[in-house]
Amino acid sequence: MENEIRLLVNNISVVYSDVIQVLKGVSLNVTKGHIVSLLGSNGAGKTSSLKAISGLLKPENGKVTEGSIEYDGAPIQNFSPEEITRKGIIQVLEGRQEFKYLTVEENLRVGTATRWGKPYKEDLELVYHYFPALLVRKKSLAGYCSGGELQMLVIGRALMAHPNLLLLDEPSLGLAPLLVKEIFQIIKRINREQGTTLLVVEQNANMALQIAHYGYVMENGKIVMESNAEDLRENPDVKEFYLGTAASGALKSYKDVKSYKRRKRWL
Repeated sequence: MENEIRLLVNNISVVYSDVIQVLKGVSLNVTKGHIVSLLGSNGAGKTSSLKAISGLLKPENGKVTEGSIEYDGAPIQNFSPEEITRKGIIQVLEGRQEFKYLTVEENLRVGTATRWGKPYKEDLELVYHYFPALLVRKKSLAGYCSGGELQMLVIGRALMAHPNLLLLDEPSLGLAPLLVKEIFQIIKRINREQGTTLLVVEQNANMALQIAHYGYVMENGKIVMESNAEDLRENPDVKEFYLGTAASGALKSYKDVKSYKRRKRWL
């Protein structure tokens, strides 16, 4: 169905340890088959938003205290990570957390845990198709892989689980610009060729908005702006505060933007 909503986050608040509120009335939705980017500076609440969706708040003593999260029309807020994973929602965590004493291929096979006993050869071939560097390294221990190879590995491992909704947390973190461009182009291909729905958390707004259909900007635990990706790329506030350019297109100096919080119109 065209424009079918796969994920609906409605006015949620998230609290850790019953006292620390990190999200305040966050609402967003992800259309089936689309890439949606969630942008914002470090500490804005982006990762907590993903964990609220994937159920990973629970192990950290966090919970959704208000609002609702619906996946394919059914509520999932405060479900366990296992229940949510079995529904086809797979999160790739920030920091590229591999099993370093397993080989690359063994790491990939871990992604089939939710459908244990089913054939996985075609899935491996698909991952190697998108990430040929992993094929070369498939017998090597994951602990010896580079940062770029590890990012490919954890995304590939997620693909092995047949995700209906793939949550990516900072896929560009710590990578060289050329690798970032390669990773994001592969993400775009996976969306286009496999029809996978993605919610991508990123600080690299420029790259994220190049592949996304729609975007949200988050500050201080709230959504402060949303629009289709093309409009966000041209928005003067996004250009100034997230793309590092003034409305005229000139590069902004650190001296000009160091006090940006005082001048943000939405705060």
